[in-house]
Amino acid sequence: MKILVAVSKAPDTTAKITFKDNNTVFNEDGVQWIVNPYDEWYALVRAIELKEAAPDTIIHLVSVDESGADVILRKALALGGDEAIRVNCKPTDSFSVASQLAAVAKQGGYDLILTGKETIDFNDGAVPGMLAELLEIPCIAVATKLTVQDGQATVVKEIEGGEQTEQVSFPVVISCAKGMAKQRMAGIRNVIAARSKTIKVLEPVSVDQLTEAVSFELPAAKTGVKMVEAGQEAELARLLHEEAKVI
Repeated sequence: MKILVAVSKAPDTTAKITFKDNNTVFNEDGVQWIVNPYDEWYALVRAIELKEAAPDTIIHLVSVDESGADVILRKALALGGDEAIRVNCKPTDSFSVASQLAAVAKQGGYDLILTGKETIDFNDGAVPGMLAELLEIPCIAVATKLTVQDGQATVVKEIEGGEQTEQVSFPVVISCAKGMAKQRMAGIRNVIAARSKTIKVLEPVSVDQLTEAVSFELPAAKTGVKMVEAGQEAELARLLHEEAKVI
C-alpha cells in the first residue's frame, strides 16, 4: 500500500499575528512554524500506524511551499515518513494547492491520500475535496477512524447526533480530524537521521489562481473584566444583554 500524506506549515499558536502591505499580506517575520496539527497528529500518525500494521506500506510526504517548509518536512520524516516531496511554490489559494498536490499524486499511484481536515491558520478545509475532484476519486471528509483491508477503507466520521460509517475502495482522499490518532513525538535518533534525508523538490505545474485575499483583519481587542457584586443580578443581566450581547 502506498500512502501520500499532505502536510503544511502553520504559525505556532503562540506566535504574534500581524499583517503588512496595508493588511493584505501575513507578516512572517519572526514567526515560529510548526507542522499543521491536523496533518501531523491525525493524518500522518494514522499513516504511521497503518505502516506498523503492514510494514511493506510506503509513506510519502508532500508539501506545497517554498524552502521554509523544509523544516516541517524533516519533522514529519522524523516521525515516520519514508520520502518527502516539496512542490517549490508559495501556496496561494486552495485550488492552486490542490492542483499541485494532484500533479504529485498522479505520478505516484497512491492508494490512500491523507490530509488534515483543515489548516489552523486559514481554517479553510477546501483542499481535500478539490484534490479528490481533480483526481476523479472519492473523498471522505472529517474522518475520525480509519481501517483498511483488501483494497478498501472503512471510515467513521462524526455527523450531527452520532457517527456514520462508510466503506470505499482505493484510491481515496480522506481528511482526518481529532480521534483519528494520537500525537506522537519523534525520537532523537530519528530527528538526527531526518536531517540528512533528501527532500525531493519539484517545480510547480502551471495553475491559475482563482481567489485572492483582499485584506485581513484582527479580531477586536478584549475589553477588561467587569466585576458584579453579589446580589446585583439585575445589573449582571443588563451587562450580559447590552454589552456582552449573549442573552
